[in-house]
Amino acid sequence: MIHTTTTIHVARPPAEVFVYVSDFENNPRWQGGMVEARFVTDPPLRIGSRYEQVARFLGRDIVSTFEVVELEPGRLVKATTVESTFPITFTRIVEPDGPGSTVTAIVEGDASGIFRLAEPLLRRKVQRSLDADYARLAELLVA
Repeated sequence: MIHTTTTIHVARPPAEVFVYVSDFENNPRWQGGMVEARFVTDPPLRIGSRYEQVARFLGRDIVSTFEVVELEPGRLVKATTVESTFPITFTRIVEPDGPGSTVTAIVEGDASGIFRLAEPLLRRKVQRSLDADYARLAELLVA
């Protein structure tokens, strides 16, 4: 099992940050390796909402369908794969931090098949990617 966490400060109000990070169609704008993401359920975002994404990771396309399994509007969204070659669950938490926000991301994955053999390397790669993605998110939201 892979478990990674990162926390960043964003100089934007929490409500604005949450709207952005909970609209998964924004993911390709700030997540490296993300090719596309699109909702397959109608708005508004709710428990049970689904989106599909295509990501490129370690030279492979990973096609996944995610479902929102926990939602605290304005604060927390958690989604897990319902179809994927690399099952993961992610949580995004946005909290007030002075005039800005603190964003915490938690990613948990199940390294199986060929990925299981490279789990220690994979864990480091996921952590580096997560740190870089959220640093890019902070820069994007304050630009």
